[in-house]
Amino acid sequence: MIKGVDVSSFQSTTYSLTGLDFVFVKATQSTNYVNPHMPAQVQRARNAGVVVGMYHFLVRGNIKAQAAYFVAKAGARPGEILACDWEANTDGTFPSNAEKDEFLAEVKRLAPKHRVVLYCNRDYWLNHDRTSVCGDGLWIADYSHPAGHPAIKHAWLFNQYSAANNTDSDVGNFSTRAALKQWAGYPPATK
Repeated sequence: MIKGVDVSSFQSTTYSLTGLDFVFVKATQSTNYVNPHMPAQVQRARNAGVVVGMYHFLVRGNIKAQAAYFVAKAGARPGEILACDWEANTDGTFPSNAEKDEFLAEVKRLAPKHRVVLYCNRDYWLNHDRTSVCGDGLWIADYSHPAGHPAIKHAWLFNQYSAANNTDSDVGNFSTRAALKQWAGYPPATK
């Protein structure tokens, strides 16, 4: 397995990349929020040569507009991963299964050359999900089990396993960074 983190406006623009192979950066939420640290956080990961992913915090309603907003604001380069963050909002509401599925499909339609994955926690996957739709793969949060061993039966690609020291730590179900880059569709390195 390979190691990564995910960051948002709560983390520094100079977060540590030591020992990492990938980074997911919060890009957007709804149709009116862009992470102000995103450009610097993404550029830091790109400069280090790690695999980059960006995610959108999905809220109820205006699903196609949210997908368009995310794709436009993320500015993903070839091979960079796009993710849907499906969880409860601060008011306790959360998008339905149909909205989650529609968002994943619309992002894939708008950005067909990018891998699109679903992030959710184990409770959502086991108790709220009814369709098992997760785009090109599942990014599952499970802090109750060791890294790389989330307690689900469904195949997964990424596992968020800890939030210690204000950092969300992840592992990827890939043998090497190069394997992840190949799966994600990164262009071949030029010499």
